[in-house]
Amino acid sequence: MEKDNRYVVGLGEALWDVLPEGKKLGGAPANFAYHAGQYGLNTVAVSALGDDALAEETIQQLEEKKLRYEMPHVPYPTGTVQVELDTEGVPTYDIKENVAWDNIPFSKPIEGIARNSRAVCFGSLAQRNVVSRETISKFLDHTPSDCIKIFDINLRQQFYTKEVIQESLKRCNILKINDEELILIGRMFGYPGLDMENKCFLILGKYDLDMLVLTCGVNGSYVFTPGKVYYQPTPKVEVADTVGAGDSFTGTFCAAILNGKSVEEAHKLAVNVSAYVCTQNGAMPEIPERFKF
Repeated sequence: MEKDNRYVVGLGEALWDVLPEGKKLGGAPANFAYHAGQYGLNTVAVSALGDDALAEETIQQLEEKKLRYEMPHVPYPTGTVQVELDTEGVPTYDIKENVAWDNIPFSKPIEGIARNSRAVCFGSLAQRNVVSRETISKFLDHTPSDCIKIFDINLRQQFYTKEVIQESLKRCNILKINDEELILIGRMFGYPGLDMENKCFLILGKYDLDMLVLTCGVNGSYVFTPGKVYYQPTPKVEVADTVGAGDSFTGTFCAAILNGKSVEEAHKLAVNVSAYVCTQNGAMPEIPERFKF
Protein backbone atom coordinates (compact mmCIF):
# COMPACT_ATOMS: atom_id res chain seq x y z
CA MET A 1 0.00 0.00 0.00
CA GLU A 2 1.32 3.45 -0.95
CA LYS A 3 2.46 5.54 2.05
CA ASP A 4 0.29 8.60 2.67
CA ASN A 5 2.71 11.53 3.03
CA ARG A 6 0.10 14.21 3.55
CA TYR A 7 0.54 16.37 6.62
CA VAL A 8 -0.63 15.74 10.16
CA VAL A 9 -0.87 19.25 11.57
CA GLY A 10 -0.81 20.82 15.02
CA LEU A 11 -2.34 24.28 14.51
CA GLY A 12 -2.33 27.11 17.06
CA GLU A 13 -0.20 28.29 19.97
CA ALA A 14 3.61 28.03 20.09
CA LEU A 15 4.93 29.00 23.50
CA TRP A 16 7.33 28.36 26.32
CA ASP A 17 6.08 26.83 29.56
CA VAL A 18 8.03 28.57 32.34
CA LEU A 19 8.11 25.82 34.97
CA PRO A 20 9.65 25.92 38.48
CA GLU A 21 12.75 24.09 37.19
CA GLY A 22 13.14 26.31 34.10
CA LYS A 23 11.47 26.93 30.74
CA LYS A 24 10.45 24.23 28.27
CA LEU A 25 9.05 24.49 24.77
CA GLY A 26 5.34 23.71 24.79
CA GLY A 27 2.02 24.65 23.27
CA ALA A 28 -0.54 22.02 22.30
CA PRO A 29 0.09 22.08 18.50
CA ALA A 30 3.84 21.42 18.77
CA ASN A 31 3.26 18.80 21.46
CA PHE A 32 0.60 17.06 19.33
CA ALA A 33 2.76 17.15 16.18
CA TYR A 34 5.83 15.92 18.05
CA HIS A 35 4.04 12.91 19.54
CA ALA A 36 2.21 11.98 16.33
CA GLY A 37 5.54 12.30 14.49
CA GLN A 38 7.12 9.63 16.71
CA TYR A 39 4.98 7.13 14.78
CA GLY A 40 6.45 8.00 11.39
CA LEU A 41 3.79 10.49 10.26
CA ASN A 42 4.64 13.59 8.25
CA THR A 43 3.87 16.09 11.01
CA VAL A 44 4.13 19.87 11.05
CA ALA A 45 3.45 22.49 13.74
CA VAL A 46 1.81 25.67 12.43
CA SER A 47 1.93 28.86 14.52
CA ALA A 48 3.75 32.22 14.65
CA LEU A 49 6.87 33.50 16.42
CA GLY A 50 8.18 36.93 17.35
CA ASP A 51 11.47 38.54 16.31
CA ASP A 52 13.19 37.83 19.59
CA ALA A 53 15.62 35.52 21.35
CA LEU A 54 12.80 33.14 22.36
CA ALA A 55 11.85 32.73 18.69
CA GLU A 56 15.42 31.67 17.90
CA GLU A 57 15.36 29.23 20.83
CA THR A 58 12.03 27.85 19.59
CA ILE A 59 13.44 27.16 16.14
CA GLN A 60 16.57 25.58 17.62
CA GLN A 61 14.47 23.28 19.84
CA LEU A 62 12.08 22.31 17.03
CA GLU A 63 15.05 21.43 14.84
CA GLU A 64 16.68 19.43 17.66
CA LYS A 65 13.38 17.54 18.06
CA LYS A 66 13.33 17.08 14.24
CA LEU A 67 9.87 18.63 14.20
CA ARG A 68 8.87 20.36 10.99
CA TYR A 69 7.27 23.78 11.48
CA GLU A 70 5.69 26.65 9.58
CA MET A 71 5.88 29.61 11.95
CA PRO A 72 6.13 33.03 10.30
CA HIS A 73 7.68 35.89 12.29
CA VAL A 74 5.27 38.63 13.37
CA PRO A 75 5.85 41.90 15.32
CA TYR A 76 4.70 40.50 18.69
CA PRO A 77 6.65 38.68 21.43
CA THR A 78 6.96 34.90 21.28
CA GLY A 79 4.42 33.33 23.65
CA THR A 80 5.16 32.38 27.25
CA VAL A 81 3.12 30.74 30.02
CA GLN A 82 3.94 30.85 33.71
CA VAL A 83 3.25 27.33 35.05
CA GLU A 84 2.77 26.63 38.77
CA LEU A 85 2.59 22.99 39.89
CA ASP A 86 0.65 21.81 42.93
CA THR A 87 1.82 19.00 45.23
CA GLU A 88 0.34 16.42 42.81
CA GLY A 89 2.24 17.89 39.83
CA VAL A 90 -0.95 19.33 38.34
CA PRO A 91 -0.34 22.67 36.58
CA THR A 92 -2.09 26.04 36.67
CA TYR A 93 -1.29 28.48 33.87
CA ASP A 94 -0.82 32.24 33.48
CA ILE A 95 -0.94 32.65 29.70
CA LYS A 96 0.51 35.94 28.40
CA GLU A 97 -1.71 37.88 25.98
CA ASN A 98 -1.15 39.69 22.65
CA VAL A 99 1.74 37.47 21.64
CA ALA A 100 2.91 36.03 18.32
CA TRP A 101 0.58 33.01 18.26
CA ASP A 102 -2.43 35.32 18.70
CA ASN A 103 -1.50 36.77 15.31
CA ILE A 104 -0.87 33.82 12.96
CA PRO A 105 -1.19 35.09 9.36
CA PHE A 106 -2.89 32.93 6.72
CA SER A 107 0.09 32.73 4.36
CA LYS A 108 0.56 30.86 1.08
CA PRO A 109 2.77 28.20 2.76
CA ILE A 110 0.11 27.67 5.46
CA GLU A 111 -2.60 27.41 2.80
CA GLY A 112 -0.46 24.81 1.00
CA ILE A 113 -0.19 22.74 4.18
CA ALA A 114 -3.98 22.96 4.68
CA ARG A 115 -4.69 21.72 1.15
CA ASN A 116 -2.40 18.73 1.72
CA SER A 117 -3.54 17.76 5.25
CA ARG A 118 -4.49 14.28 6.33
CA ALA A 119 -5.33 15.34 9.90
CA VAL A 120 -5.30 18.59 11.88
CA CYS A 121 -5.62 19.23 15.60
CA PHE A 122 -6.76 22.68 16.78
CA GLY A 123 -8.08 24.13 20.04
CA SER A 124 -10.04 27.00 21.53
CA LEU A 125 -7.08 28.79 23.15
CA ALA A 126 -5.49 29.87 19.84
CA GLN A 127 -8.85 31.32 18.79
CA ARG A 128 -8.93 33.93 21.61
CA ASN A 129 -7.77 36.63 19.15
CA VAL A 130 -9.52 37.39 15.85
CA VAL A 131 -6.37 37.11 13.66
CA SER A 132 -5.50 33.54 14.61
CA ARG A 133 -9.19 32.61 14.83
CA GLU A 134 -9.70 33.63 11.18
CA THR A 135 -6.52 31.80 10.13
CA ILE A 136 -7.69 28.59 11.82
CA SER A 137 -11.08 28.95 10.13
CA LYS A 138 -9.51 29.47 6.69
CA PHE A 139 -7.13 26.56 7.28
CA LEU A 140 -10.07 24.24 8.02
CA ASP A 141 -11.87 25.56 4.91
CA HIS A 142 -8.92 24.53 2.72
CA THR A 143 -8.47 20.97 4.05
CA PRO A 144 -9.50 17.99 1.88
CA SER A 145 -12.89 16.38 2.54
CA ASP A 146 -11.31 13.26 4.09
CA CYS A 147 -9.14 15.22 6.55
CA ILE A 148 -9.55 14.23 10.21
CA LYS A 149 -10.26 17.44 12.16
CA ILE A 150 -9.69 17.08 15.91
CA PHE A 151 -10.98 19.84 18.17
CA ASP A 152 -8.99 19.56 21.41
CA ILE A 153 -11.11 22.01 23.33
CA ASN A 154 -8.46 23.18 25.87
CA LEU A 155 -10.44 25.70 27.98
CA ARG A 156 -7.91 27.96 29.73
CA GLN A 157 -8.55 30.91 32.06
CA GLN A 158 -11.18 33.18 30.45
CA PHE A 159 -9.94 32.55 26.89
CA TYR A 160 -13.06 31.03 25.31
CA THR A 161 -16.58 31.92 24.25
CA LYS A 162 -19.69 29.89 23.53
CA GLU A 163 -19.62 31.07 19.89
CA VAL A 164 -16.03 29.90 19.29
CA ILE A 165 -16.78 26.50 20.86
CA GLN A 166 -19.99 26.00 18.86
CA GLU A 167 -18.32 26.99 15.59
CA SER A 168 -15.38 24.66 16.28
CA LEU A 169 -17.73 21.77 17.11
CA LYS A 170 -19.42 22.29 13.74
CA ARG A 171 -16.03 22.18 11.98
CA CYS A 172 -14.49 19.09 13.60
CA ASN A 173 -15.21 15.36 13.31
CA ILE A 174 -13.45 14.33 16.57
CA LEU A 175 -13.84 16.19 19.87
CA LYS A 176 -11.31 15.74 22.67
CA ILE A 177 -12.49 17.05 26.05
CA ASN A 178 -11.78 16.44 29.73
CA ASP A 179 -14.26 15.91 32.55
CA GLU A 180 -13.94 19.47 33.94
CA GLU A 181 -14.45 20.96 30.49
CA LEU A 182 -17.50 18.75 29.94
CA ILE A 183 -19.11 20.23 33.08
CA LEU A 184 -18.40 23.78 31.83
CA ILE A 185 -19.79 22.98 28.36
CA GLY A 186 -22.88 21.41 29.93
CA ARG A 187 -23.55 24.62 31.86
CA MET A 188 -22.77 26.84 28.88
CA PHE A 189 -25.04 24.92 26.49
CA GLY A 190 -27.87 24.48 28.99
CA TYR A 191 -27.86 20.77 29.82
CA PRO A 192 -26.27 20.57 33.28
CA GLY A 193 -28.75 17.94 34.55
CA LEU A 194 -27.57 15.17 32.21
CA ASP A 195 -25.06 12.60 33.39
CA MET A 196 -21.64 12.38 31.80
CA GLU A 197 -22.47 9.64 29.29
CA ASN A 198 -25.68 11.31 28.10
CA LYS A 199 -23.91 14.66 27.69
CA CYS A 200 -21.27 12.99 25.52
CA PHE A 201 -23.82 11.17 23.35
CA LEU A 202 -25.85 14.39 23.02
CA ILE A 203 -22.79 16.35 21.78
CA LEU A 204 -21.75 13.45 19.51
CA GLY A 205 -25.18 13.38 17.85
CA LYS A 206 -25.90 17.12 17.78
CA TYR A 207 -22.64 17.91 15.96
CA ASP A 208 -22.53 14.70 13.89
CA LEU A 209 -19.11 13.71 15.25
CA ASP A 210 -17.29 10.46 14.41
CA MET A 211 -15.83 10.28 17.93
CA LEU A 212 -15.80 12.07 21.26
CA VAL A 213 -12.77 11.39 23.45
CA LEU A 214 -13.31 12.14 27.16
CA THR A 215 -10.37 12.07 29.59
CA CYS A 216 -11.07 11.97 33.35
CA GLY A 217 -7.58 12.12 34.89
CA VAL A 218 -7.04 9.29 37.38
CA ASN A 219 -10.60 8.07 36.72
CA GLY A 220 -9.79 6.77 33.25
CA SER A 221 -10.89 7.83 29.78
CA TYR A 222 -13.65 7.08 27.30
CA VAL A 223 -14.11 7.11 23.54
CA PHE A 224 -17.72 7.60 22.43
CA THR A 225 -18.66 6.59 18.89
CA PRO A 226 -22.22 6.39 17.53
CA GLY A 227 -23.74 3.49 19.50
CA LYS A 228 -20.63 2.40 21.40
CA VAL A 229 -18.47 3.49 24.36
CA TYR A 230 -14.88 2.36 24.99
CA TYR A 231 -13.25 2.73 28.43
CA GLN A 232 -9.63 2.48 29.59
CA PRO A 233 -8.44 2.88 33.20
CA THR A 234 -5.57 5.29 33.88
CA PRO A 235 -2.32 3.49 34.79
CA LYS A 236 -0.93 4.35 38.23
CA VAL A 237 2.45 6.05 37.77
CA GLU A 238 4.85 8.29 39.69
CA VAL A 239 3.92 11.75 38.35
CA ALA A 240 6.68 14.26 37.57
CA ASP A 241 4.26 16.71 35.93
CA THR A 242 1.17 16.43 33.73
CA VAL A 243 2.20 19.16 31.26
CA GLY A 244 1.57 17.96 27.71
CA ALA A 245 0.10 14.60 28.77
CA GLY A 246 -3.21 15.36 27.06
CA ASP A 247 -1.43 16.37 23.85
CA SER A 248 0.58 13.13 23.86
CA PHE A 249 -2.73 11.24 24.25
CA THR A 250 -4.24 13.07 21.26
CA GLY A 251 -1.14 12.75 19.08
CA THR A 252 -0.78 9.03 19.81
CA PHE A 253 -4.51 8.35 19.33
CA CYS A 254 -4.49 10.17 15.97
CA ALA A 255 -1.32 8.37 14.81
CA ALA A 256 -2.76 4.97 15.73
CA ILE A 257 -6.06 5.63 13.92
CA LEU A 258 -4.17 6.85 10.81
CA ASN A 259 -2.04 3.69 10.96
CA GLY A 260 -5.17 1.53 10.76
CA LYS A 261 -5.49 0.58 14.44
CA SER A 262 -8.96 -0.02 15.89
CA VAL A 263 -10.51 2.55 18.23
CA GLU A 264 -9.85 0.19 21.15
CA GLU A 265 -6.17 -0.32 20.20
CA ALA A 266 -5.64 3.42 19.60
CA HIS A 267 -7.28 4.27 22.93
CA LYS A 268 -5.19 1.81 24.93
CA LEU A 269 -1.94 3.02 23.37
CA ALA A 270 -2.85 6.70 23.94
CA VAL A 271 -3.57 6.00 27.62
CA ASN A 272 -0.24 4.25 28.14
CA VAL A 273 1.77 6.93 26.33
CA SER A 274 0.15 9.81 28.22
CA ALA A 275 0.80 8.00 31.53
CA TYR A 276 4.46 7.67 30.55
CA VAL A 277 4.64 11.40 29.67
CA CYS A 278 3.37 12.17 33.20
CA THR A 279 6.48 10.41 34.60
CA GLN A 280 8.77 12.78 32.66
CA ASN A 281 9.44 16.51 33.02
CA GLY A 282 8.06 18.70 30.23
CA ALA A 283 5.72 18.04 27.34
CA MET A 284 7.98 16.39 24.73
CA PRO A 285 9.87 13.39 26.09
CA GLU A 286 10.93 10.74 23.61
CA ILE A 287 8.57 7.76 23.65
CA PRO A 288 10.21 4.38 24.42
CA GLU A 289 10.20 1.67 21.75
CA ARG A 290 7.75 -0.46 23.76
CA PHE A 291 5.01 2.01 22.82
CA LYS A 292 5.75 1.98 19.08
CA PHE A 293 3.94 -0.15 16.49
